[in-house]
Amino acid sequence: MQARPVSQMTIVRRDKWLLSSLTWLPVVLVILVWAIFSKGIVRDLPIGVVDLDRGKLSGELIRYYDASSSMAVKQHYPSVASAKQALISGDIYAYAVVPYHFEQDTYKHLSPQVSVFYNSQMILIGKILSSAFLQAQGTLNAQLSTVENLAKGGATFASAMGKAVPIRTQITSLFNKNSNYAQFLVSAIVPALWQIVIVVSTILILSANLRDRGLTHWLGTHATRNLIMTLAPYSWVFAVQGWAFLCWFYLGFEWPMNGSFITLIIAQFFTMIACMVMGCLFFFLTLDAARAMSFAGAFTAPSFAFMGITFPVTDMNTLAQIWRSLLPISHYIEVQVGQVSYGEAWTQSMTHLIPMLGYCLPLVMVIGLMSIHLNAIHSSHSTKGTQ
Repeated sequence: MQARPVSQMTIVRRDKWLLSSLTWLPVVLVILVWAIFSKGIVRDLPIGVVDLDRGKLSGELIRYYDASSSMAVKQHYPSVASAKQALISGDIYAYAVVPYHFEQDTYKHLSPQVSVFYNSQMILIGKILSSAFLQAQGTLNAQLSTVENLAKGGATFASAMGKAVPIRTQITSLFNKNSNYAQFLVSAIVPALWQIVIVVSTILILSANLRDRGLTHWLGTHATRNLIMTLAPYSWVFAVQGWAFLCWFYLGFEWPMNGSFITLIIAQFFTMIACMVMGCLFFFLTLDAARAMSFAGAFTAPSFAFMGITFPVTDMNTLAQIWRSLLPISHYIEVQVGQVSYGEAWTQSMTHLIPMLGYCLPLVMVIGLMSIHLNAIHSSHSTKGTQ
């Protein structure tokens, strides 16, 4: 039975949610994510200081804290209790306690202890603050040792510094040299959102066609072919969305790009197909958009967490690794990181897409489910005809 001549443009105009998911809603979500992380580099995190010594040396140490680009001394507190309360209330992210007799004990070589407390619940912030405190205190220690070596006489400034810091370490960051959090997080969050948009939009497309055309008039006797013809025009919309965020990242923001755009576009194509297959699977399981959305939400919600960008894949448990392997975007992000950061050969990057052959199984299930639903309708009509 042939499908009714209802164009996809008419269906899209009738369904406001579908129209939104294909046009302005993804743009708003992406801009919102970028706005949150647009600053890029973490600077001047507020910290507090409890200076119990109030000497010249403690003041110099506090100036080193404040001179760090990562943190800024916001407040001097009279007691440890008041500083702790400020940390709990969120006014500051950390505080340092300079003990009594700090300067006196330092010059007597008694190794006074400066205690630093920070909120490690915020892992990234805690890591930045810990590094900044260690750097500031290490600088002061090196300065004091250098001055002491010079005071003994018979040493040049270079040799005095060499005795103070016998081993120097050069730490060079690769692939994200400025530690830009926008480059680190947005480039992973946006593809995760793109996956959600494709799966959800596919469900809305199928639901709108079912509502406006009916299952038998829509899919007819050539269900697979008609389904492909229904989704084909929308694939261009999803493809443009994928191309757009690549251009925005690596041409607009001029983030480093060491690989091939063509390889990324090919990877996006296979990712898009896999996402549409999963959307079809969720819809044809029940032919109910609300339930399909629930399945899609449960399936795609952990996309960013399971990518392996913020947490190592090797440290994930078995369940998390299995779930990660089921997400199309997890395979795509391997290609993106390999191309953008490492400049991998396209042959090596394409190996990350081999697991996507597994989405042939959901595709076969979709074809089987369509056949089951159509046969059920035909059987129902036949039963009614005989009565």
